[in-house]
Amino acid sequence: MPRPLVLTADRAARLFLGAQGLLEPPDAGASPTALRRVIEALGFVQVDSIQAAGRAQDLILHARLAGYREGQVWDLLRDRSLFEGFTHDASLVPVGWYPHWRPRWRRDDPRIRAHPWWRNLLGPEADRIADHVLARIQDEGPLGSADFDHPGKRGSWWGWKPQKAALDHLWRTGRLAVVDRIGFQKRYDLPERVYPEAHGLPEPSREAHLAWACGTAAERLLVFTPRELAAFWACVDLPEARAWCATEQRAGRIIAVRVEGVEGSASQEALALADLEDRLEVLPEPWSGVRLLAPFDPLVRDRARCLRRFGFDYRFEAFTPEAKRQYGYYTLPILEGDRLVGRLDPRLHRGRRVLEVRGLWWEPGIRPTKVRRTRLEAALARLAGFLGAERVEGSE
Repeated sequence: MPRPLVLTADRAARLFLGAQGLLEPPDAGASPTALRRVIEALGFVQVDSIQAAGRAQDLILHARLAGYREGQVWDLLRDRSLFEGFTHDASLVPVGWYPHWRPRWRRDDPRIRAHPWWRNLLGPEADRIADHVLARIQDEGPLGSADFDHPGKRGSWWGWKPQKAALDHLWRTGRLAVVDRIGFQKRYDLPERVYPEAHGLPEPSREAHLAWACGTAAERLLVFTPRELAAFWACVDLPEARAWCATEQRAGRIIAVRVEGVEGSASQEALALADLEDRLEVLPEPWSGVRLLAPFDPLVRDRARCLRRFGFDYRFEAFTPEAKRQYGYYTLPILEGDRLVGRLDPRLHRGRRVLEVRGLWWEPGIRPTKVRRTRLEAALARLAGFLGAERVEGSE
């Protein structure tokens, strides 16, 4: 067996940055075509409701497309270029991959039904409530949770009522589709009315689904373990990912690599696409500017991989009690060139049109030089303009 190719930590980091569209300067344009291209290159964009300083899906896209407008991604949901599906959470996904959600819907239905939260909220009337919700949407067209009244008790999580839980269950299992969002609230309709062409396509075979799930994940990670492939879409299990890797390695399409650790940390045995060295040769030099990344940006979404690749221990603390937070409520990682050099905690005050920086923390060994601060100020000015703020406060 050939010896694994050795990758330095900085080369592995650059490969990942390139795959995530973060080596070159943000594209000045943001046409629908450019937006579709970026989302397909990423695989999906996670959707999140928190808007301390813009919502995650908007921040992810603005980091790559300087001309992107806040909320623009929903235009692609409305023109049916994207559909909203569940990966690790609600996500916007290219519609061409819609058939690959059929196995997930079938898998998730019994899991959701068995979950104590759903059982407690819906109780023995779960099927009756679901039938009622479906019947109303069938007759009336697109509806959201606010269109259903429920005088009884609500669930403990965000005040969910049974009809909202039923809507979510029906969406998670493919019996409803998200038409659009109004004020960030989902509106649902029957999938055959929302995506008639995609909904009519047959479910792929298990072999085709596995090849799609692992193959698309490998193209977006470039260097990976079977566990990381399985986790990317969260739609195949670890033994399946291991079997796919073994088959691809025997065929010579992927190779073994050893990735050196950051700053003396342990190396990692991994796999990579066989043309890895060719990809390394054509990587552009990293842009010298600063970008502010969303907490769910693909670069940092896998916290363990982020720590291995960049030595950056990122934590999302929005749901951590304030007294126990190490940093802030909604800290954004600071990417300078090909290094994660710090984090800051922003808060947008829309009424005052002010972007406040509530905290700024540089990584150990990073000096806040004049050049670095100037780059950060430029990034904050871009973010403020994107969010409609007229000035930035508290960046010192």
